Amino acid sequence: MDVKIESSWKARLQQEFEEPYFENLVGFVKQEYSTTTVYPPAKLIFNAFDQCPFDDVKVVILGQDPYHGPGQAHGLCFSVNDGVAFPPSLLNIYKEINDDLSVPIPTSGNLERWAKQGVFLLNAILSVRAHQAASHQNKGWEKFTDAVIRILSEEKENLVFMLWGSYAQNKGTVIDARKHKILKTVHPSPLSAHRGFFGCKHFSLANQYLTEKGLTPIQW
Repeated sequence: MDVKIESSWKARLQQEFEEPYFENLVGFVKQEYSTTTVYPPAKLIFNAFDQCPFDDVKVVILGQDPYHGPGQAHGLCFSVNDGVAFPPSLLNIYKEINDDLSVPIPTSGNLERWAKQGVFLLNAILSVRAHQAASHQNKGWEKFTDAVIRILSEEKENLVFMLWGSYAQNKGTVIDARKHKILKTVHPSPLSAHRGFFGCKHFSLANQYLTEKGLTPIQW
């Protein structure tokens, strides 16, 4: 199957694209886009991959599924388009960065600037029906993104994985902790942020690890 995705990822994921489950997933997703409102726009489903080629990945942040409100999702987890109000989880992420690194809270929720520095912003599920969270759950995306995480763990070294909440932590069980730095805490959602996300210092810890490994830290 010819999937339009950044070439370094395509080379590593082509085997997944040939699997029967992926063919079924594509059929389902195409049907959804043709019959209802789905986010992100179809051309941005693989935006996280296109913005952050495989060889450039330094940090992986795992989300669950895209934002399901108009104009929000653009294929990067926790990120929204310029001019869109910050969702609560993103605002809490910015608050923690501000507290951790004294970085002012930005005016835009667009995290493409992180992606360009090697932050791979991966949702477990890459599409969603408008106003219906988790509506594309258990259709094949999770199997695909499990393979993505496994390939990153196996083929790269010295990555930082940020696993926020039990969903991300369960998904991260395939990561080789001997080769990579795994940072875990609760989800930045307002429901849980006060139980450990605030004060986790993941952003300074990530930069400290990257620096120790001779890599350029992220300008969060």
